[in-house]
Order: sequence, then C-alpha cells, then structure tokens
Amino acid sequence: MASQVMSEDVAIVGASATGLFTAHLLSQKGLKVRVYEASDLVAPAPRTLIVTSYLRSLIGSVCENSVINRIQGYELFADGRFANVSLLDPELVIERSRLIRRLAERAEASGVKIHTGHRFTGLKSNGRRPTFTVSPNGEKDQVEESADVLIGADGAFSRVAQSAGWPQQPTVPLVQAVVKLPDDMPPDTTRIWFRPEDTPYFYWLIPHSSTHGVLGLIGEEQTKTWKALENFLESKALEPLEFQNALIPRYDSWIPFCRNIEESRVYLVGDAAGHVKVTTVGGLVTGFRGALGVVEAITNEGSSPHSTGLRLELDLHRVIRRALNQFREKDYARLLGLLTPSVRRSLSFFHRDETSKLLLQVFYKNPRLLLLGLRSFLFGE
Repeated sequence: MASQVMSEDVAIVGASATGLFTAHLLSQKGLKVRVYEASDLVAPAPRTLIVTSYLRSLIGSVCENSVINRIQGYELFADGRFANVSLLDPELVIERSRLIRRLAERAEASGVKIHTGHRFTGLKSNGRRPTFTVSPNGEKDQVEESADVLIGADGAFSRVAQSAGWPQQPTVPLVQAVVKLPDDMPPDTTRIWFRPEDTPYFYWLIPHSSTHGVLGLIGEEQTKTWKALENFLESKALEPLEFQNALIPRYDSWIPFCRNIEESRVYLVGDAAGHVKVTTVGGLVTGFRGALGVVEAITNEGSSPHSTGLRLELDLHRVIRRALNQFREKDYARLLGLLTPSVRRSLSFFHRDETSKLLLQVFYKNPRLLLLGLRSFLFGE
C-alpha cells in the first residue's frame, strides 16, 4: 500500500507559503509534485509579519533569510494604563515576500516543478484522477491537466475550494502603513493599543528595522478600517510612507480540509482552508501546521494527528475571541492591571503558539484573569 501512495503525483494550485511548504514535504516523501501559480513570477507583494520562534521548528533554517528583526518584548496600552512583557525567546519579524521566494527555491531543489503564469480555471472529475484546467497567461485556450491528488493553496478566495464545493469563507481586512519609528520607541519592542471603539482586535506597531516599522490593525469593514488607520496615524503624528493590505479568513468553525470528488481527493491548505487564529488573525504558523496535516493525510492514508491538534488550537482561539469581542477599553485596562510580575513571567516563558499551556499558567498565577474572561464570555460585560 505504501508503494502505491508513493507513486502518486500531486498538483498544487498557488505558490503561497503553505503551498510551497506542502510541495517540498510531499516531494521529500517521493511524490511527484507540480505547483501552478497564476502570476508570471513567484514574487508576492511585500508584507511585514510577526511570528513566534515556533516557526523554526516547522520549516527549519529556510526562515532565517526572511527574518528582518527580532522582538524582545511588548508594550501594551489601554485607557491610560500601560504594561510591558519581556520575551525569553525573541519573536521573529518576517518579510513575507522573502520567505516565499526562499520556500520556492527549496521546493525546486527537492524536485518540485513550478509552473508560473498558469491560472486555475476549473475542476472536473474523470474517474480516479482529478482533472482540472489551467489557462496559461497570454493564451485564450485552456489546458487540461490531471493528478492523483489536487491541493488548493490559493488563498482566502480559493478557486479550488469554490470548484470543489467548499463554502466561501468570511474575511476581515488587514491594513498597515510603513512609518518611521517614534524617537522613544526601542527597535526590538512591539507596541499594542487596545481601542475597541475602532476595532475588536488591536493596533500594532512592529519595528522591522532600527528606524522603521509597520503600524496597522484588523477591522471588520474595509472602508472603516482604512479610516481608523488614518485617524490613528494622525493621532500619533506618524507619516505613512507606503501601505500594505490583505483580506484574511476569519475562522468561525473547522472546515474539513479534504473532499472526495467521486474517487478523487481534493485538499485545502493555509488561508484556503481558513487555518487562521481568530485572536490575532495570524495564519503563517497555523498554515504550516495545516500543511503538515495534509501531508500526513496523503501519505498515511487519512490519519492526521497534526490536524487534530490544529483544530483544537483554532477552536480555543475562537473561544478567546468570543470573550474579547465583549471587552470595552476599561476591560482591557483592567486586564493590564492584572498582569502581575508572575503572570508576566509566564507570558515571557510561553509563546503565543502554546496557547493552552500559556492560559493554564496565566490563570493559575492570577485566577482573576479567568474570571474576567468568563464574565465577558458568558454575560458580555
């Protein structure tokens, strides 16, 4: 049975970070892997991201060339109250476009064939093998292709997902501006402001060099989110040098990442599968974890411990988000006031991708934090 699996060939739509990571892993397992990318080059738009050091354990040293800064701590602000948290293990500021180029190089080195300028246009079922069409850029005619396994890694508005019958995911806008850092801001510290009247999430200022960083937020409606960013920049006397934006999936519930089309299998990874933490709308690390789950499902005949763990993690973040959505600014100020030295030590020791361990430690150190969250979760006040 194993030899039958290893003889399969895989087509992946989308040269995204998760798509290229999945392609590399499957190629290492001995499968023949092709990636189809609509753009003429694997050259995505730049966007600054911040992730925990857990990324290294997932993708190894390939991430190092895309690290443009390291964050040693956070400064948190709400309703006139301030708290800071130091990190024992620095978080990584990643340039997304650099990371994707490095992942593409590694995938090709492992034997993956990347076809740029090929846009996925539709899916058909032809017995055991998924048959799909791609349209080479500059040509009117569509080309019919087939593979034993088809994987959609083509983002929140995945054409593969739509063609295979998955429902359209809800999305939220992410907008940020490149700015010069304030004179009083250390370049190894991220600042977070909680302003629930503007966004149920938060504003951030992430340094990506000793002199510059990105200030942004996630909102609920695009026009209002852009306006909130403009007003906040003005209130902080910060001049935008350029803008970055994206629509990010909002995780509402677990979406099965595999569908059978007659005898064929179609999978989703990354944003296409909605593998995004709804607390921070961060999807890079969870997307890579989802990719590991897909690889397990393909090579282990459906068994996927990584996917089980990822689902629990995403559902936990959904519960936290439900509580936070009820917070007003004074609640955030109260929360910052409950960050005792012992709680801050726990926040320093456990990173954001160890959510269950982190919460257990934090609630043990100060049970009033649990009561504050439960009150908001149950009563909305």
